[in-house]
Amino acid sequence: MEAVADVTIAYTGEEALATVDDGYRPDVVLLDRHMPGQSGDEVLAALRDRDIDTRIIMITAIDPGLDILELPFDDYLCKPVERADLREAVDTQCQVLAYQLLGEYFEVEAKRAVIEAELPPGKLDDHEAFGELDRRADALADRTSRLLPEAEGLLQSFAGIDREGY
Repeated sequence: MEAVADVTIAYTGEEALATVDDGYRPDVVLLDRHMPGQSGDEVLAALRDRDIDTRIIMITAIDPGLDILELPFDDYLCKPVERADLREAVDTQCQVLAYQLLGEYFEVEAKRAVIEAELPPGKLDDHEAFGELDRRADALADRTSRLLPEAEGLLQSFAGIDREGY
């Protein structure tokens, strides 16, 4: 079964950044170094400044030189790129992102689980920070499960750990 992707296309750097600023959170960004308006390098820096959980693959006809040492991309493909190579690069970056998010989920879920185990439910019902933690854990679990098929087993094994003292 082939994975289904939600694809959004931006033809300029400004469009790409506006899309992210409007709340779209891509798992993987395919970015050309030569773009109308802002360069791909500028868009890359701006995306990293926004501190969103996304992986960025540069796909370009520009031969890499030592200048790429300073660029914060996750993968770099030189054109022309075969479809199979592009799919493999995207799949790999999705897996990397899933494991990164899984680590964040474990951190958040450990806090949520120990608080739920130790405090009476009535104390948590209207607690704003706990509600946000709860929503974050659910969002991370959902996104990780979408990116990584085997995540369900990892999420369940983590949830099965007893965090209450004796």
